[in-house]
Amino acid sequence: MLKHRGFPGRLPGTDFQFVIRRPAKAGPTKLVSRERFRDRRPPDKRADEGFIRALWEHFGDQPFERGNLDAGRLSWFFGREVIPAEDPFDPESYEAMLVIDVARAQASFPEVIV
Repeated sequence: MLKHRGFPGRLPGTDFQFVIRRPAKAGPTKLVSRERFRDRRPPDKRADEGFIRALWEHFGDQPFERGNLDAGRLSWFFGREVIPAEDPFDPESYEAMLVIDVARAQASFPEVIV
């Protein structure tokens, strides 16, 4: 499992986790597409913005390996702002390649992706 050095571990001042420390013994958690509802709590919205900002600052529009990025946090973006960068795609692999869909990310987070 690739550890993304320099990537923030969590949203500062909160317990919203962005990365995991070690691989899960049962194997990687499957990435699934979770729907973000408009009525989410403000702290959740700040965590979403902080995570997409960290992804953008760390990777930009280049493909990146899932590595130690938290599957739960990634799943809020998977299939929309973050999409598979390879075909076939294995959603249960730490080596899976992902990429930010810049147009979709700009539409969802215009203050982050410029």
